[in-house]
Amino acid sequence: MAHAKNHDYHILPPSIWPLLGGAGAFFMLFGATLWMHGSGPWMFLIGFAAVLYVMYAWWADVVTESNVGDHTPVVRIGLRYGFIMFIMSEVMFFAAWFWSFFKHAMYPMEEYAGTTYVAPEFYQVDAFHLPLINTLILLCSGMAVTWAHHALVHENNRKDVEHGLLLAVILGVLFTILQGYEYNYLLHQDWTFGGDEFFSNFFMATGFHGFHVIIGTIFLFVCYLRVRKGHFTPEKHIGFEAAAWYWHFVDVVWLFLFFAVYIWGI
Repeated sequence: MAHAKNHDYHILPPSIWPLLGGAGAFFMLFGATLWMHGSGPWMFLIGFAAVLYVMYAWWADVVTESNVGDHTPVVRIGLRYGFIMFIMSEVMFFAAWFWSFFKHAMYPMEEYAGTTYVAPEFYQVDAFHLPLINTLILLCSGMAVTWAHHALVHENNRKDVEHGLLLAVILGVLFTILQGYEYNYLLHQDWTFGGDEFFSNFFMATGFHGFHVIIGTIFLFVCYLRVRKGHFTPEKHIGFEAAAWYWHFVDVVWLFLFFAVYIWGI
């Protein structure tokens, strides 16, 4: 009884994961720098593998904590606030790319540097073909996630939760495949990275968004596997809630990219 828990907080035991995660991130960054200078990718790959392992093991511990009852209502509030702050940091990350895109579109520095600005020749992507299809795909995937969330919270219908998550994952994979097809077309045109502000911003903004789509798809697939194992209840589903928030954030960013880069930019 002397060690009985009489509070709503979860006191974490000592963990090796922060140290290993930091070391893996250092080796990944340092290895990437060496790779760019021609030393080979091995240190980068070792660091990357270490980061992936830490992510898996650390989140597995979090899932275990949830299953044994350590995620009290107070702890769940803290987890929500933490994830909201993470989403806000992602918002500022993409705000930087939008800032760069609009700045170079409306205020090209070449006109004020004593040189004559020559508009580059580039092959535009028709916004109302493949990008529009991808927009509809991503919006439909967001609707599937909302369907799954509603089925869990309001109906506790686990079959519909599985179907909604699986549909969202399939649509996320389809989005990535179509964006890769679009990139393959553009990269076979006469374009070099850094030679033109439009395509540099285009590939950085849409490329990082595509990277987030891949992460979000994995996030949703993990939730799908957890639902099949009997995890999540209408009262306790923080992992699923975080995945849904992340996926809707990805949806909103793509809408801004579609209207700013594909329609207004070209």
